Amino acid sequence: MFERFTTDARGVVIGAVEHASRAGSPVVTEEHLLLALLDREGGKAAFALTSLGVTDRRAEVVEALAAARRRGGMSKADEDALAGLGISVEEIVARVEETHGPGALAGAERGKAWPSGRPSFTKGSKKVLEKSLRMALARKQKHIGDEHLLLALAAMPGLAGEVLAEFGGTYGGVERVLFGVEG
Repeated sequence: MFERFTTDARGVVIGAVEHASRAGSPVVTEEHLLLALLDREGGKAAFALTSLGVTDRRAEVVEALAAARRRGGMSKADEDALAGLGISVEEIVARVEETHGPGALAGAERGKAWPSGRPSFTKGSKKVLEKSLRMALARKQKHIGDEHLLLALAAMPGLAGEVLAEFGGTYGGVERVLFGVEG
């Protein structure tokens, strides 16, 4: 599959591995893919992210990802749903951190690095890569570009896709900017 990746798409994957390594993570997550997409310049995904205003809010995106990690990976939608039941996630996080220290719920990402020490990919990040292939094929394109990685990330449920959407990078918006598709 990687032989179909464009230079920009390969750059995103390499950037995601670098983000994971810098964070001391044994695995590459969807979050790392999102951060790598935000780092890139000049590609189709960078154009879409800039057009949608996500690039200008990069610091806020990073902050939202960190806040979600602090909540144990719980999405904002999950937090809102629990609030509707009268459960304050912030209160729970504060109590856990009071007992076990700051970031206690963040935990380490599960998975093992390769024997070489390079991070491996989580199931979720592998699904993003697989979905990017399906999206390229559905458009009858023989290559997988960074735009397909961005579309796949926006389409997937989970924390990275939710944060992306929260800052304007919805699937429909990305598709409209990249392909002129009206949603």
